[in-house]
Amino acid sequence: MSKITRNTPFDYGYNVITTMEDKEENMMMDFGLLRLKSEQIETDNEQKERAFLLITGKAKLEWDGNSQVIERSSFLDESPWVLHVPQGMEVKITGIGEDTEISVTKTVNSENFTAKLYTPEECASEDRGKGSMKETSTRIVRTVFDYTNAPYAKLVVGEVIDFPGKWSSYPPHHHPQPEIYFYKLFPENGFGFSMLGDDVVKVTNNDTVKVPGGLSHPQVSAPGYAMYYIWVIRHLDDEPYITPTFEPEHLWVTESDAKIWPDKE
Repeated sequence: MSKITRNTPFDYGYNVITTMEDKEENMMMDFGLLRLKSEQIETDNEQKERAFLLITGKAKLEWDGNSQVIERSSFLDESPWVLHVPQGMEVKITGIGEDTEISVTKTVNSENFTAKLYTPEECASEDRGKGSMKETSTRIVRTVFDYTNAPYAKLVVGEVIDFPGKWSSYPPHHHPQPEIYFYKLFPENGFGFSMLGDDVVKVTNNDTVKVPGGLSHPQVSAPGYAMYYIWVIRHLDDEPYITPTFEPEHLWVTESDAKIWPDKE
């Protein structure tokens, strides 16, 4: 079964990566990459909950009588803008920069919640893993919205920045809800590895990995290359994602007195 999708390069317009109709590894979500050149317009009014995350570039958003120009020059150094809208609400996006990329996640949700544009300042950002494991799993984790600030949503949206040669989604953990990872590498010829249970896949720039519910999924970037990925989770209708389950045999590494390197005799 295919858990990785390679899409390089992307065309201008909306590029489908996975859909709710996929027969293999159905993530219960549509996920794709919207690429716009200057003055190119994309309109979306699908009957689904949608999240539009600006990866890089500049665009004008119009929705529900609102208008906002958003810009992001670095996905490594800056938090994202994310527009989150309910089913049926029309969203118009006009490219302003020469090359703008926006991830688009959609899922079925009958709740007609109030649309919200999350600014970079509203994005929760933390240096996770800092001070433990001899900094081998120190990374930046950004959470735009989850069950705590958007309980009406069926989606959870965030980003991770992996420093070169370091791990994330660590210690290994799993959850019953499906998840999608979309990767950018810097420099672009870089690579990393994604574990999916007992399988390991090499990930490169613009790859997408589908994580079925129940599989542990730690990640690692190659030395010399920063690895960025968007992560989106789909709540199960009767079980929202709140916290993952960590593999107990590896939890010891997070203890303050963990012996990561043996003492010399």
